[in-house]
Amino acid sequence: MKTKVREILIKESKGTFSIFSKQKISKEDYNFEGISALRKLFSNEKARILDVVKYKDPKSMYDLAKILERPFKAVFDDIKLLQRFGFVDLLKEKTKKRIRFRPVISADHLIIDIKI
Repeated sequence: MKTKVREILIKESKGTFSIFSKQKISKEDYNFEGISALRKLFSNEKARILDVVKYKDPKSMYDLAKILERPFKAVFDDIKLLQRFGFVDLLKEKTKKRIRFRPVISADHLIIDIKI
């Protein structure tokens, strides 16, 4: 697997933190509301998802939800957030008449830079 680095910059601005990536995506795409939003991105459940995706290699989103013993909708929402920030990719695979999406890890490192 290729090593990719995702960098998130947290910057103090007039008494509040604004969070954005150094990639060519605007701050508005992330729709963050300070540090509490960052906590949601790095919750224990999201850490579990990343661990399962990396080490148990689920074959689909449904398989991931079964392994985690969580509702499919909750896992789907968490995966979409992780995908949005570049931590997970969804690979499209065709099996018989169905198309499924297999989650895979897309970043090995995370850098968080806080400027005060």
